[in-house]
Amino acid sequence: MDLVQLEIFTAVVDHGSISAAAARIHRVPSNLTTRIKQLEEDLGVDLFIREKSRLRLSPAGWSFLDYARRILDLVQEARATVAGEAPQGAFPLGALESTAAVRIPGLLAAYNQQHPKVDLDLSTGPSGAMIEGVLSGRLVASFVDGPVLHPVLEGVPVFEEEMVVIAPRHHGPIQCASDVNGENIYAFRANCSYRHHFEKWFNADAAVPGKIFEMESYHGMLACVSAGAGLALMPRSMLQSMPGCTTVSIWPLAAEFRYLTTWLVWRRGAVSRNLSSFVRLLEDKGVTARDARATAQPPSPV
Repeated sequence: MDLVQLEIFTAVVDHGSISAAAARIHRVPSNLTTRIKQLEEDLGVDLFIREKSRLRLSPAGWSFLDYARRILDLVQEARATVAGEAPQGAFPLGALESTAAVRIPGLLAAYNQQHPKVDLDLSTGPSGAMIEGVLSGRLVASFVDGPVLHPVLEGVPVFEEEMVVIAPRHHGPIQCASDVNGENIYAFRANCSYRHHFEKWFNADAAVPGKIFEMESYHGMLACVSAGAGLALMPRSMLQSMPGCTTVSIWPLAAEFRYLTTWLVWRRGAVSRNLSSFVRLLEDKGVTARDARATAQPPSPV
């Protein structure tokens, strides 16, 4: 087993096929096929399930992928450290849509100015998808709704978000979920932590939402609520950043549901030079919530 084989293996996984990976890393497909077979013979397992022209990772392949990415990341970091170089190379970062829109644009700009050799690639999505990205190695780190109690992950709290229910402009007062029992709501997909939070708010009051309409953006939610079609939950900071925020009524949640904390999380023991520089920037900007970090619970499975 050598580094070239690991690089080829991860390239095939990332690009979905031998031919696409070959074009990306400028090698002939037959060379990639041979290298993959040599790696499988060395390990004594099939890393891929071969179905005609398709390749799917086998269970052993999924397990090996994590180690392969970690090895390659460590090699890259070791080279940079020995060479005394500043952070550089790929830095795939994830974030909640609201965090990306409101909280971190200035931080990303400052990071790019300090480390121009870093290729920062930002992906957005619900917490569930972003956590999966970190666990799979697709993302180095991500901003998610926390705390994330997982034995493989660690991180720091960074932003406190006030969550509010938005309703049509002339909606009656909303003091608790029973006030809106049976009303339709707009939310992200099922792996969104904010949607889970909204549903818990209903459950705690023995109330149930009506139909749940899945949306792809906060702007879409705001438009539907403004039109009188239902309710939505979102961070106040996100709401205030959008045109049309005055076309809806805004209702804070009860104290036990009102605030959520956004965390930056990464794989335990996998702090690269790019990531450590980013965390240091957060600390320098006074973003990380040191008190919350000190009281964080120990990891446990989610």
